[in-house]
Amino acid sequence: MSNIPSEAKKIEVDGATVDFFELAKDGVSSYYFDTSAEGPPHPMVNAMCGLKLIKGTNNRVVMINHKAPGGLFAKLEADVAYCTEDIDGGLVKVVFTSVEAGVDSDLNQTSCHG
Repeated sequence: MSNIPSEAKKIEVDGATVDFFELAKDGVSSYYFDTSAEGPPHPMVNAMCGLKLIKGTNNRVVMINHKAPGGLFAKLEADVAYCTEDIDGGLVKVVFTSVEAGVDSDLNQTSCHG
């Protein structure tokens, strides 16, 4: 069973190393990607690519990963909100949204270190 809705459409995202999918409903787009079978740096690289899509919008990014990406969370400022949910198969779904906070996360920093 896929964790990406079947009605989502595959899209091209600059710099992404996995497939991204978009599902638009009620004027809001959700961008999905799955890095659950990937190791570093793929979760971080793709999350940063996805976050660039939603910066300053009401859209969201949905990441499916093998664990909560603590290294990624540590890099985000108050302008990115996220929530996590354990899903089937021992995976984690992380939903990111953009928040007006007067600060900017460095979305070009794609390494897990420092």
